[in-house]
Amino acid sequence: MQTNSVPPAHSSLVAVGDSFTEGMSDLLPDGSYRGWADVLANRMAARTPGFRYANLAVRGKLIGQIVEEQVDVAVAMRPDVITLVGGLNDTLRPKCDMQRVRDLLTEAVERLAPACEQLVLMRSPGRNGPVLERFRPRMEALFEIVEELAGRHGARVVDLYGAPSLADPRLWDVDRLHLTPEGHRRVAEAVWQSLGYDPEDTEWRTPIPATAPPGWAARRVEDVRFTRQYLLPWIGRRLTGRSSGDGRAPKRPELLPYEA
Repeated sequence: MQTNSVPPAHSSLVAVGDSFTEGMSDLLPDGSYRGWADVLANRMAARTPGFRYANLAVRGKLIGQIVEEQVDVAVAMRPDVITLVGGLNDTLRPKCDMQRVRDLLTEAVERLAPACEQLVLMRSPGRNGPVLERFRPRMEALFEIVEELAGRHGARVVDLYGAPSLADPRLWDVDRLHLTPEGHRRVAEAVWQSLGYDPEDTEWRTPIPATAPPGWAARRVEDVRFTRQYLLPWIGRRLTGRSSGDGRAPKRPELLPYEA
């Protein structure tokens, strides 16, 4: 944890990535998504008049698409801070070339790091459960690449994967792929602290209090709902090469003054 007597004076933030950074499933009343990056931008804007923010992330994007569609845009903006979270969607595909993921993530970091004062990378969170276990070796290989690149280019790494709180299924939405609003809030706090701001919540890593688990029948009903509504469509898109983000534009494509 870092604390400063004089808070940082970051005047701009650009977020690059996929659904995790877009903000799913932190749903707002108007049907749009907020997410940790918006929460972080709101905090930073409260500290710095004229603060500017862009969020280029789009759900479903692979690391190659992030490099092709988002990296040059972020570089041209020259913000104080860039966050990059990508590659996890690649690891969840039936076939994944980890060497290609390494090469593309390396390209992204090599281009983004010189274009900002501080690049932030992450070890993404992962909830407990049997689905994740199948892909865990790939995920951990991805995180090793992230650590290596951060050390080489002076980026900061936010270790969400190592936080017990964020593995709790109660902090994950019903689709079991995206964090709840409380999960996103904790991620925002983690990044906030990594940038050197004084903590607003020192307990973001702390697991939420235990509650009685749902009964067997309730769990089976939820499993069936999850399989029909989320898992089967997700598998179908992976097998056919489609993405939930196909044709979708970023929610904040320009680096503009932030307004909550």
